[in-house]
Amino acid sequence: MLNIKIDMFQTLGVTVLLIWLGNYLRSKLTFLKKYCIPASVVGGLLFALVTLGLHNFGIVHFTFDKAVINRFFYCVFFAASGAAVGLKLLKKGGKIIIIFTILVAILETLQNVLAIGVGKLFNINPLIALMTGSTPMTGGHGNAAAFAPVAEAMGATGAMEVALAAATFGLVAGCIVGGPLGKRLVEKHKLQGKFSPEEVEEMEKATKIKNFVDPKRSMLAVCLMFIAIGFGSVLFNAFKVAVPSVKLPIHVMCMFGGLVVRNVYEKIHGEREDVFQSVDIIGEISLAMFITMSIMTMKLWQLAGLAIPMVVMLACQVLLAYLFVTQLTFRFLGKNYDAAIMAVGHNGFGLGATPVAMATMKTVCDEYGYSKLAFFVVPLLGGLLCNLTNAVIITSFLNLFK
Repeated sequence: MLNIKIDMFQTLGVTVLLIWLGNYLRSKLTFLKKYCIPASVVGGLLFALVTLGLHNFGIVHFTFDKAVINRFFYCVFFAASGAAVGLKLLKKGGKIIIIFTILVAILETLQNVLAIGVGKLFNINPLIALMTGSTPMTGGHGNAAAFAPVAEAMGATGAMEVALAAATFGLVAGCIVGGPLGKRLVEKHKLQGKFSPEEVEEMEKATKIKNFVDPKRSMLAVCLMFIAIGFGSVLFNAFKVAVPSVKLPIHVMCMFGGLVVRNVYEKIHGEREDVFQSVDIIGEISLAMFITMSIMTMKLWQLAGLAIPMVVMLACQVLLAYLFVTQLTFRFLGKNYDAAIMAVGHNGFGLGATPVAMATMKTVCDEYGYSKLAFFVVPLLGGLLCNLTNAVIITSFLNLFK
């Protein structure tokens, strides 16, 4: 078999080409948009399937130099996630945010308990089983790509392939389940939302800011993210010295770095939503790069022995999320229209990612009316707080079973 080595810069080039390919296919195949499959997943997975065929037929095996550059992109993404919300915005949600955060942490914990329990029935390594729990479910492709290497370093061969496959399954499942779930809650409880011009104008304001390109603002946003990951690295090294028994991934500290940078900057210069809209764009680019890179380098042939167990484990995760958000999230958040939309959002990022949550919420709101509270709270929980709680929970489980 021919072994082709792809260096770091060539890996970057292939990654971008696959993102473009993914965007092209999304423009031509409507079901990819309908189910909110990101271009990075489309392009990366297609390439991974091609390399699977070439490997199985003994033709070519690709080796990519991606460790350093992939780590850079996912650290930038998590720093941008941390910078997404200021302390003033955190206070705005009040009691609902606290309750929702607790519910999110409970579901994340249950997802890992379920993964370990079902995995035990199939005699699967607990570290591999955890890669079907909250890591890819609530964590999505981002946490799957970030935590799987930690599991592999602990001896779980194939953790990356399992985690990314589970994240892709969850993303599709979240898109399919979300709309019907919201419809059932709204109609069963006879709920209705409101759609006002003021609320629409507020939502469109952020989009207009993104459409205006300012070189100085863009440079500032990039510099803030570099400072954030630098500060995150300092925190990471300090934590290693202070608590050597616990392995906390560097991207978690980069997220804290982004949170600190955001709030220190706003303390000095006041609220600058335009700057942090630029930070969001940097985060989106970094997310696309590291997800594509992670998926395109998957060794899918390592999944062969896990096919049936994985389907069973992931089906159980979908059922768990559905029951949790309909019976607990909806009820504890008030059993009103806002609660129904937030339950849809929780299902979205509890199985896939925040974009899935936003897409499915929008679908339900287009039919029944807008929920201002849901569109404020869900991105906050899905984009920042769930990643913080999930990082702690995942790390605890990994260290428990290492």
